[in-house]
Amino acid sequence: MVFVWSRLSGGDPLFTLSQVALNDTIMVFAFAPIVGLLLGISAISVPWATLFTSVVLYIVLPVIAAQLIRRATLARGGEGALQRLLRRLQPLSTLALLATLVLLFAFQGDAILAQPLVIAMLAVPILIQVFFNSGLAYLANRALGEKHSIACPSALIGASNFFELAVAAAISLFGFDSGAALATVVGVLVEVPAMLAVVRIVNASAAWYCAAQTRRAAIQEN
Repeated sequence: MVFVWSRLSGGDPLFTLSQVALNDTIMVFAFAPIVGLLLGISAISVPWATLFTSVVLYIVLPVIAAQLIRRATLARGGEGALQRLLRRLQPLSTLALLATLVLLFAFQGDAILAQPLVIAMLAVPILIQVFFNSGLAYLANRALGEKHSIACPSALIGASNFFELAVAAAISLFGFDSGAALATVVGVLVEVPAMLAVVRIVNASAAWYCAAQTRRAAIQEN
């Protein structure tokens, strides 16, 4: 999803890739222990094999597949062929995101409509986290003099969550109709419009953001 947000905000693709790679590397090693610890505190028995299988299926294998496709594309047609492939995949990635949301809502739609107070209790902290983290990262990049194309993916990845992996793990552990699956589905349904709002904000504030760089450059020249 971060790649989708970054493209929508004109983010630097190489910087976005480095951020996603670092995040994925951390999640490969940290997701299972963190989930196991948190569920263990709640006295919930967790099959470690299921957690590790979720990590392999939803992080490790997609990363390996992407690298193989990238290398094969570069070997056949170089950087131009890779960029053409990415342009063709961009609308497909957006379509896949929308399809995911439709399917998630289809599985949990009744539960969401039947428990509006629970949904609100889940949504409020997610919204606070998304806007606080993205705003902090965006302002910090501006204060440090980073380019707008760097600040955008920084803000977006700083605010994003691995709800996709959480959904997969929750469904694998507790089933489609479980409260855990509902919580993670609500996370995705709240995060996506919130992240689109962040994209809108960083795009609309580009002139304001770049004005600081112009002033800083003028001061240095003088």
